[in-house]
Amino acid sequence: MAVTMDDERLDALFTALSDPTRRDIVVRLSAGEATVKDLAERYAMSTQAVSQHIGVLERSGLISRGRHRQTRPCRLEPGALDVAASWIEQSRRIWSERMDRLETRLDQLQRDDDR
Repeated sequence: MAVTMDDERLDALFTALSDPTRRDIVVRLSAGEATVKDLAERYAMSTQAVSQHIGVLERSGLISRGRHRQTRPCRLEPGALDVAASWIEQSRRIWSERMDRLETRLDQLQRDDDR
């Protein structure tokens, strides 16, 4: 099976969101921009460690970094979640249809056994 660009984006998104600190950073940035220093104040880790988390989020497309005077504030890129949300919804529909077919088949087998 060929790996597509969407597959790579999904892998990066789900990898980024697999860590609780990165999920918390995403939640924090949903309230507005913040610098790495601002974000680091919330965690019992070094600014460098938070910067590494920011790098993972940035590579996944979930956040971007701007430039404002001497700082580079981080901002959430909510559109990046559209790819994941679309994949989740498509998977949910596929599995729902499969479960419906299975339920229909099991009902049919049960009726055949009752005869």
